[in-house]
Amino acid sequence: MTSSILTAALFMVALGTALAIILAIANKKLFVREDPRIDEVDEMLPQAQCGACGEPGCRPFAEAVVAGRKNPSDCTVNTPEGNAQIAEYLGVDMKPKEKVVARLACAGGTHVAYTRAKYEGMKSCQAAATVAGGGKGCSWGCLGLADCAEVCDFDAIFMDEHGLPIVVEDKCTACNDCVVVCPKDLFSLHPVSHKLFVACKSLAEGDDALAECEVACTGCEKCAVDAPPGLIEIKNNLAVINYELYDQIDVDRTPIERCPTGAIVWIDSKLGTTRSSVGKEAQRSHRNEPLPLG
Repeated sequence: MTSSILTAALFMVALGTALAIILAIANKKLFVREDPRIDEVDEMLPQAQCGACGEPGCRPFAEAVVAGRKNPSDCTVNTPEGNAQIAEYLGVDMKPKEKVVARLACAGGTHVAYTRAKYEGMKSCQAAATVAGGGKGCSWGCLGLADCAEVCDFDAIFMDEHGLPIVVEDKCTACNDCVVVCPKDLFSLHPVSHKLFVACKSLAEGDDALAECEVACTGCEKCAVDAPPGLIEIKNNLAVINYELYDQIDVDRTPIERCPTGAIVWIDSKLGTTRSSVGKEAQRSHRNEPLPLG
């Protein structure tokens, strides 16, 4: 009995030793030395771990930059000076990169959009959306409970007096968190050159849309008629901009001028948001008080 136990023990020791030797040899043969520049680049990054660059974090981004798969300018959180420092360290050129920001496809705050049911519960858009859509008359409208502002790590979103999220473009890094968290899919990412924008997602027909929100798109087609051919199409009662064509032609503010509700807007990073004069009147009608329930 003792002899059997001793034999088994010696066998296990021998097996362990053999495996250790094999692993040591394999480690030596397969070892890949990491480029020391990765550590240096990683230290120059903001360590926001936001994923705005398309990588899961700053370390993977540093690896991609050193490997040449990414350019330092792809980090939208770092300062221009910080990215220039990385480019200089690696001896690469900084590729020009247009700023991308989050945009909200809704202008229906409490002053212009009706609430048909009062929601009481966890202060969260996602929670409210599971309860009959949140209680807002417009099924597509912003619920105003600030999930987007809460999830933004860069203080780039705040709620205005009417319960609408406002994106601070200078702070926005296009990290995509607000896009993911919004249960109504109202946020999308756009380069700042996309100044023409439809601030609505309602698919209700004209009068039905207006019954719930004064600034809803009614699908009247005026913007589509006034825009360059093919730029704007009415789909399911909603104006939709073809941004592929937009990037190929000169676009001005003409399509917004006859919009009866101001649903289609012109967004300038420095001058702010412009609507048609008619649309402005619609937004002023209940500026200082929320619309009643029902």
